[in-house]
Amino acid sequence: MGKILDGKAFANELGQNLKEKVKNLKEKGITPHFCVINIGDDPASKIYVRTKKRRAKKMGIIQDIYQMPADTEQAEALALIDKLNADPTINGVMVQLPAPKQIDADELLERIDPNKDVDGLTPANIGRLWMEDHFIEPATAEGIIALLKHYQIKLDGKNVVVVGRSNIVGKPLAALMLEQNATVTICHLHTQNLGEITKKADIVVSATGQAFLITADMVKDGAVVVDVGMNHVNGKLVGDVDFDNVKEKASYITPVPGGVGPLTVQFLMEAVVKLTRRQNGRE
Repeated sequence: MGKILDGKAFANELGQNLKEKVKNLKEKGITPHFCVINIGDDPASKIYVRTKKRRAKKMGIIQDIYQMPADTEQAEALALIDKLNADPTINGVMVQLPAPKQIDADELLERIDPNKDVDGLTPANIGRLWMEDHFIEPATAEGIIALLKHYQIKLDGKNVVVVGRSNIVGKPLAALMLEQNATVTICHLHTQNLGEITKKADIVVSATGQAFLITADMVKDGAVVVDVGMNHVNGKLVGDVDFDNVKEKASYITPVPGGVGPLTVQFLMEAVVKLTRRQNGRE
């Protein structure tokens, strides 16, 4: 049976260290301060924003939430980003996704100052990621890399299959794993014979939002399985992986909840502090 990769415990450990960093900054008159722009009434987004706020408070970080109505126009959202970009007291800016249909989210992300880009999703920072010249990384991807290192799971020379090609998880994770000398295959909705590909992987990461997509027959004995999925089935939160059966074959596996999720929130906080330090000449 696979050993559990406990993201929650690791996030709490990191949190203690980050609290100290924030405390040291505050002693020098610097308080990390970031803003989240949430447009519309998506219930999951509102929960996530509140979760971030609680975590920020725990770390000693100031988080402002700009809750904009669902009928917000593009120009209004862009004007808010411009205002926050220009404010020297704000160290980070992020747009909560998804956004309503009338909003061009890509344009909003592009408008964020790359030096205040908490999510690491501006075109400039995505480009730097693929060039291995980055100072900020998307939180979920960075959290997964950190979790594997924490459990001393080496990526060098390993065959990794990432199922999911989003700009938020799949693509940046592939870039970071390539940086660690892994051989990476990215699969997605149009991939044929998915199970034949995942079965050859030393490490399988699933980030599709499809409950129980990865089954035991799709994973080789001793594989490391990382589940990024968050799906609600019969009122219960489950991942992309058929956990109960896959854990019998895997050497390591993340649970849902308690695996990658807590790390995403923690690494957003890490990003805010990283940007704050950088803006104050303390890299």
